[in-house]
Amino acid sequence: MQLSENALKVLDKRYFNKNDQGETVEDWEKLITRVAKDISSNDPVKCDKYKSLLDSGCFLPNSPTLMNAGNDLQQLSACFVLPIEDSMDSIFETVKNAALIHKSGGGTGFSFSRLREANARVRSTNGVSSGPLSFMKVFNAATDAVKQGGTRRGANMAILNVDHPQILDFITCKEDLKELTNFNISVGITESFMQSVYSNEDYDLISPATGEKKGSLNARTVFSLIVEMAHRNGEPGIIFLDRINEANPTPNIGKIESTNPCGEQPLLPNEACNLGSLNLAVMIKDKQVDWDKLRDTVRTSVDFLDDVIDRSQFPLAQIDEMVKSNRKIGLGVMGWSDMLYQLRMPYASDQAVELAGQIMEFIDFTAKERSMELASDKGSFPNFVGSIYSNGSLDRDGIRCNWPDLIASIKKNGIRNATLTTIAPTGTISMILDTSSGIEPQFSLVFVKNVMDGEKLLYVNKWLEEALEAEGLLDKAILDEISQTGSISHNDKIPAALREVFQTAHDISPEWHIRMQAAFQKYTDNAVSKTINFPSDASVEDIRTAYEMAYQLGCKGVTVYRDGSRDNQVLSTGTSVKSSTDPQVAPRSRPEVTHGITQRLETGCGHMYVTINTDDRGACEVFVQMGKVGGCASAQLEAIARLSSLAMRSNIKVESIIRQLKGIRCQSPMWHKGKMITSCGDAVGQALEQFLNMKDKGELASIKIDVSDEKTAEPVFKSSALCPDCSTTIEHVEGCLKCPSCGWSKC
Repeated sequence: MQLSENALKVLDKRYFNKNDQGETVEDWEKLITRVAKDISSNDPVKCDKYKSLLDSGCFLPNSPTLMNAGNDLQQLSACFVLPIEDSMDSIFETVKNAALIHKSGGGTGFSFSRLREANARVRSTNGVSSGPLSFMKVFNAATDAVKQGGTRRGANMAILNVDHPQILDFITCKEDLKELTNFNISVGITESFMQSVYSNEDYDLISPATGEKKGSLNARTVFSLIVEMAHRNGEPGIIFLDRINEANPTPNIGKIESTNPCGEQPLLPNEACNLGSLNLAVMIKDKQVDWDKLRDTVRTSVDFLDDVIDRSQFPLAQIDEMVKSNRKIGLGVMGWSDMLYQLRMPYASDQAVELAGQIMEFIDFTAKERSMELASDKGSFPNFVGSIYSNGSLDRDGIRCNWPDLIASIKKNGIRNATLTTIAPTGTISMILDTSSGIEPQFSLVFVKNVMDGEKLLYVNKWLEEALEAEGLLDKAILDEISQTGSISHNDKIPAALREVFQTAHDISPEWHIRMQAAFQKYTDNAVSKTINFPSDASVEDIRTAYEMAYQLGCKGVTVYRDGSRDNQVLSTGTSVKSSTDPQVAPRSRPEVTHGITQRLETGCGHMYVTINTDDRGACEVFVQMGKVGGCASAQLEAIARLSSLAMRSNIKVESIIRQLKGIRCQSPMWHKGKMITSCGDAVGQALEQFLNMKDKGELASIKIDVSDEKTAEPVFKSSALCPDCSTTIEHVEGCLKCPSCGWSKC
């Protein structure tokens, strides 16, 4: 497979093996050989088949499989759900288990619905409960600690049922975006609640500890609060739990209460799932869908993902048992938008929605057919008896496939996997294959990629590039124009036929986003990860309509994002150019006189004095002194102080600096006033945090921390939300923040 320069950089940074000195010792050929050998258990025939699959550009498994197969860790799944029962033992056992999963590269989902509400009586101590939100903060802090331990950030999903007595607190718990930063949150919605919304009736709040009624709320009012908060900053999402459990393949084993972090994988407690995605962009032949190639790729991909289950070493014995009892896999797609570009089919069209249903039905049918064949060779998943398959109650009606005969055959012969299909975020694997993410429309057809020394390069969608070249329009001037918005929808220099086809996320109305999600959901066992994008001027009623439409069209959940609704703004379609589009950001000048405070902290290296000074726009500089230390230690402290000062005068929020410094560890931690100081860098972070606390309490009344961006009269199209790794503008797609350049993802 021919890899792009961008793909090679992503692979080198995140996937290729390194030696003890951090040097890359692997390339693409060695990576796919390592993975194919491991998943095939060194079976030569299978190994060749799997290696060809990975090298074809037609399929890739989820990142943990690419990273860990054939290595010491050998944890190959991305999605986990852990149980939380209403006891301290269970809560902190789950905290520990979540940390182990995050360390191994997985993401975790939790339902906090079993935890009793705040101030409910705890008989064992004759005290009162602190409630689920307080424990969510414990999980959030634990996730931060694992991240600081040197592994990638763990991601979490928190779900609370709509009838929990603390549901209002939960809905608003991320009003402050500095809280619960390692969580996505979703409200678990029931059918009865939705009916109460439509009839404008009250519904009961039930204590999970006693089953007693603890009050009632108006359903329409609660739904309106969910909508209002989603309009404000994109959270909470909603999960239709009853609908998810209607499709639960093993209802005799348990009830599904939660999903993984991006919402596409509903799982039973202590269950995991390994995912993989087909690249639809390469399933084109003579400007039509290549159904034969798609069928062959689906069949081999099912074989591969089923073998991943047996090769994976799970961090907990109970997860290993549950996974191998149900053998769930999640085969999904990427490259959908790029496929539509090649077919010259607008994303926002009945034609595209119809094709989506046809393709996903074909994938789902072919996957189940192959899984049934595997069951004949290897046996059905152990919990097959009592599943929806054993009684023939699988609910599928088809456009182009013979479902009645297949369902009858599965009932008779069994099936290897309890679920087969999931549409997951494809993140970095779509970058490796140089294609569009999941079923999302392209976010930007041309974007600016930041490289070293302030140089900026234009990344152009290859199908647009090909189309412009055919029209004789491919030149730097027109690409520069497109890069201002990422869209060609209003560019009169480009033919109308191309403008209609090459749609981007903000060219497409929310209605079409949801219709597309619903079309794929109809033939997906699990769920669909997708972001419904709204323009910045979308109203609360627009969000409400989208949520109701998702419910009416059969989606299992929905995530929305209104452009500009978060502090860490992604891409904007406004009308003025801010200084973020300049090649470099210059810090403001230091005044002749500054005022500040000095704090003394005890570190493992000795007494540290941290001075934080302010100018008329807020914190502007940090000085760090420590006893008589010299040499490298002194130089490092000076470097921390200088870089922190530079960041402050460049309008970086102090909170962002704190997050980078706090939790850094060295070999000499020290207790100071009831807090552990884990290193000199951590001490500076804690000093900055104390500085902000003093400001919030009014003890530093003259200090103004938050600095508004200066407005200009120039047209603006992009905001200053930049990737923390490579400084490219980040996007909000597939339910998460993602960098289109280097592969960084919040999730």
